[in-house]
Amino acid sequence: MFRIWAKVLQDGHIVRQTLYEREEKFSYACFFRYLADICDALDIPTPVLLKTSIFNYAKFNHVVFRPSDFMESVPFDRLVLENIL
Repeated sequence: MFRIWAKVLQDGHIVRQTLYEREEKFSYACFFRYLADICDALDIPTPVLLKTSIFNYAKFNHVVFRPSDFMESVPFDRLVLENIL
């Protein structure tokens, strides 16, 4: 089981958040599916997922997506995914 806390931040304030939980074991191969599910729950577009984003999540237990990581324009400053241990 794993949990990911997703936060949408605008001007340093959380404007939306969700807690994503799965009973299965975490797999980096499925990270895009997790990201897509989280973005659907938050009703925001899915960012472009780069290998460096996955490495940051693996090494630091969080990853930050900025508006430049999205193909569409987004009305927020950051999308932050944090691994809840």
